[in-house]
Amino acid sequence: MILSEEKGYDFRMEYFNSDGSGGMMCGNGGRCIAAFADSLGIVPEKGNVLRFVASDGEHTAEILPCPLTPKGNGRIWTIKLRMIDVHTFYPALDGYFLDTGTRHFVRHVEDVEKVDIEVEGKAARMDPAFAPIGANANFVSPWKDGSLKIRTFEKGVEAETLACGTGITASAIASYLKGVAPTSQREGILHYDLQARTDMLSVDFRPSLDEGELFFTEVYLTGPAEEIL
Repeated sequence: MILSEEKGYDFRMEYFNSDGSGGMMCGNGGRCIAAFADSLGIVPEKGNVLRFVASDGEHTAEILPCPLTPKGNGRIWTIKLRMIDVHTFYPALDGYFLDTGTRHFVRHVEDVEKVDIEVEGKAARMDPAFAPIGANANFVSPWKDGSLKIRTFEKGVEAETLACGTGITASAIASYLKGVAPTSQREGILHYDLQARTDMLSVDFRPSLDEGELFFTEVYLTGPAEEIL
């Protein structure tokens, strides 16, 4: 990722996959670059909310009080990242396709630990339904305390990764579409907790209607970002 100046914003975020491809949003990268900006002393114009622009548009990143203890010697942040509104989603294959700043396929399964991610993830990522660009492939199953467990095969990396923020966001919304109850809800905002390979993250969003068409707004991804020294 590259952090650079952008007029009217606190900074610009540019993201590239390990294969050099770009032009998409990275949710966890957005949280990490906000923590990095804070470590550089970049001060938001108002309060503790950074405003930045990425390939998919404007984002905000709120620095929250962090309840976690660093595993190493670096600092740790809890970042609440506002994602783009989600308008593009539809049933695909045996799951859902969604664009949350990056293209994603989400399949609900009984137990993600029994999924051969390298085989099933690659097959979904390369499926003709998502040609020619392809899509990241996410597999989601129920977990303890009403939360969900997720594993993701990412294009550009061409392997399973420890966590994918846009995929976690897509999987939470796909779970709503499938009828999976949220972890909690308040005043029309739905809250889903999702356990990735390393950390628990959460997604909040509001289902809304625009001329009878469903879309999702007030979409937030929240989770930790740790500095490794």
